[in-house]
Amino acid sequence: MIEYLWKAAFVFYFQTSTHAEAWVSKRLQLILEGKSSSVAPGMRRSATLPKLTPQERKPVDTCARY
Repeated sequence: MIEYLWKAAFVFYFQTSTHAEAWVSKRLQLILEGKSSSVAPGMRRSATLPKLTPQERKPVDTCARY
């Protein structure tokens, strides 16, 4: 699961960004707390608002479906 989260994070942040690490950590914590049903829609919303192309947002959609 965490591999999918990292790929999704890199849609929004550079690979060396500390923001990407925080993004993954927050979502992983929520998933481990049993709140995955709120994580997936939030990720999809985050990819929709900046109007990412289907190819750009593919890692986010894949992670949200997982």
